[in-house]
Amino acid sequence: MSESTDPASPADQIAAGYAFTGPALELGALLWDGACLPDRQIRIPLPMLNRHGLVAGATGTGKTKTLQLIAEQLSAGGVPVFLADIKGDVSGISAPGTPNEKIAQRAAEVGQQWEAAGFPSEFYSLGGIGAGIPVRATVTSFGPVLMSKVLQLNQTQEQSLGLIFHYADAKGLELIDLKDLRAVVAFLVSDQGKAELKGIGGLSTVTAGVILRALTAFEQQGASEFFGEPEFDTSEFLRTAADGRGLVSVLELPAVQDKPQLFSTFLMWLLADLYGDLPEVGDLERPKLVFFFDEAHLLFHGASKAFLESITQTVRLIRSKGIGVFFVTQTPKDVPADVLAQLGNRVQHALRAFTPDDAKALKATVKTFPNSPYDLEELLTGLGTGEAVITVLSEKGAPTPVAATRLRAPQSLMGPVGAEALDAAVKSSLLYPRYAEPVDRESAYEKISAEQAAAEAAAEAAAAQAEAEKQAKEAAKAARSAPKPDPSLAQQVVGSGLFRSLARSIGTQLGREISRSIFGTAKRRR
Repeated sequence: MSESTDPASPADQIAAGYAFTGPALELGALLWDGACLPDRQIRIPLPMLNRHGLVAGATGTGKTKTLQLIAEQLSAGGVPVFLADIKGDVSGISAPGTPNEKIAQRAAEVGQQWEAAGFPSEFYSLGGIGAGIPVRATVTSFGPVLMSKVLQLNQTQEQSLGLIFHYADAKGLELIDLKDLRAVVAFLVSDQGKAELKGIGGLSTVTAGVILRALTAFEQQGASEFFGEPEFDTSEFLRTAADGRGLVSVLELPAVQDKPQLFSTFLMWLLADLYGDLPEVGDLERPKLVFFFDEAHLLFHGASKAFLESITQTVRLIRSKGIGVFFVTQTPKDVPADVLAQLGNRVQHALRAFTPDDAKALKATVKTFPNSPYDLEELLTGLGTGEAVITVLSEKGAPTPVAATRLRAPQSLMGPVGAEALDAAVKSSLLYPRYAEPVDRESAYEKISAEQAAAEAAAEAAAAQAEAEKQAKEAAKAARSAPKPDPSLAQQVVGSGLFRSLARSIGTQLGREISRSIFGTAKRRR
């Protein structure tokens, strides 16, 4: 084609925007005027992966394969990767792909030297829900601020929850799981705890009731499984394998895809924990870690304003810690505008325009791209599977020209591994013995339950003693006030004067008889 060979052609101008000098990930070959140009490679600079990104497109257009392609190259470049696997179809990154005719054809079209390869992987689950090493957090480490956001508390209620955390800390009541937090709140509004409630100030029984109801709703989302011990150390996600490749951490989420609040809770905690632990590093030659959140619309659909504000702030700031975040979803409008504005790298697969809403979304998507020689509305509806419109940040941080691209094929298995292989991988991990079994040590719930049981036992004992004393007093009073009983016939006879006189007479005569027998005296003869 004359346009593609002309040095001044748009194809060359686009390709020149991707001719980076430093390390870069190979995404695919430029598409121009209906042809694939394998000598014009579309790439993304490795240092720019911490500037975040978006992979979007309609169902079946190849988003997950793009995620897999980028994750593989990051791992190969020594960068750890975190994959949130909602549908359970990216576990295949741990196993070599299966060569076939389609892969060979795609590799030839885009100038790829394809070799089957698996990548070092660990598999995790949220609190043991589903297959994987359980990831848990304690209520204390989650903290009152994040807890208030996921419970959707207002500012006054958030302050009250902060007081509850402070009280628990001051009293040595460890908040490990949700039943610990519930026990502390319930205690503070109980008869025994009302005095304590007044002592910490600012917490009303009405507010405590709101918090308890919010906790109940949260638990119904499955949150009880996420909170507990042993608490997961998020630095485990920053590891590399023995051969220097970055470890791919796959969070298996098929079992919780109907629990979006649990997923968003985990995301908030994970990003906040990493942000708090990692030092400021600015721009690095390669990121410390790159996240990919598949089916990102589940994160934001129905999310509270507080959650959106938290995600926006975290995405904006965590870049300076060397962390990149990619959202994978169907259309850019699934991601809030303030978050979307932070995503410097874009891979947009085909969009459909079957309905007026689809057409509106298409026009909105086109407006988010820089000016280009393409007719993007027509292009975005005509892209094939595994093709995308791409713009990334150059090594200098400026947006690259918009490039229609035929993407490379992943080298790992494009699909899930078998259940037996997944289970074997989980149980053979060095982390499995450390995190597999939950630990329920003595904490706030047990301590408060023990104190309440002791208080109830003491109250019962005091009540029993008081009742016994009352009965004894009543018995004594009854004895004093009771009438004397009538004397018996024997008592009447013995007590009579005649009986006493007779007794004296008998006694005198008997005494005389005894004296005579002793002293030898005899009866006087008449």
